[in-house]
Amino acid sequence: MAKADFRFSHSLRVRWAEVDRQDIVFNGHYLTYFDVGVTEYYRAIGKPYPDAILTEGSDLYAKKAEIEYHASAQYDDVLDICVRVSRIGRSSFEFAIELFRGNELLVSGALIYVNADPQTRKSAPLSDSLTSAFRDFESLAPQERGAAP
Repeated sequence: MAKADFRFSHSLRVRWAEVDRQDIVFNGHYLTYFDVGVTEYYRAIGKPYPDAILTEGSDLYAKKAEIEYHASAQYDDVLDICVRVSRIGRSSFEFAIELFRGNELLVSGALIYVNADPQTRKSAPLSDSLTSAFRDFESLAPQERGAAP
């Protein structure tokens, strides 16, 4: 995707502790960057995690994470973490995430979350409130379950 396809972006500066002996960001830190972006995305749509989700009687569980590395970030780089909801299903949804240094794509990936009852941890339908917040916020409509890719 192009950077312009993302309505949401959060900037983060690479810290010294995140760089390895190769003088690049250690690969495991990118999932942390993804998480920071997702957390800020929830705030931006008016659903700060976890409180806004828990008050609706639900919780979200990570199901799958994908990362593809295109180039390396280095100490003191300012990264733009671009996040959008790319797919909404009955009880799950997917974030598309891309990290940029300026206009250079460094990392792309996806996170899939499943909504569940916090007591039983069994899959449960997404709330209308959350799916509406996703749809209302996104500039590109998320793919709906059952729709052609």
